[in-house]
Amino acid sequence: MGAGQEIVLDEYAFLVSETDEKGIIRFANDDFCKIAEYSLEELVGNPHNMVRHKEMPRKAFKSLWETVQRGETWTGYVKNATKTGGYYWVFATVYPFESCDGSKGYLSCRRKPSNEEISSAEKLYSKWLEEERRV
Repeated sequence: MGAGQEIVLDEYAFLVSETDEKGIIRFANDDFCKIAEYSLEELVGNPHNMVRHKEMPRKAFKSLWETVQRGETWTGYVKNATKTGGYYWVFATVYPFESCDGSKGYLSCRRKPSNEEISSAEKLYSKWLEEERRV
């Protein structure tokens, strides 16, 4: 893998992570660790945005946070960065939940999007990024 290289998820990849209410990672499954190129120890205790790609518009994450903080489920396409500077696309479902210890947080489940879904997201996000640059 490496800088700028796309990592394409296989059809069976299912990336799961749990964060607290502030977005700090409490759990990450093996698929997430493998694709993001981080060990579990490197992820846990850090903000989930450590895998945010610079080409993701703020508007997308604003929508995500507003939705889950209302107690609703958010779905959308996300371009994430790997530890070595590569990237990967996911279709994410993020929802609020209460952990077995009673603490509140968010669970994110991600799968491989289709090429058509990625293309549509890239067009929309490119437009949003251009709007953000003008502000």
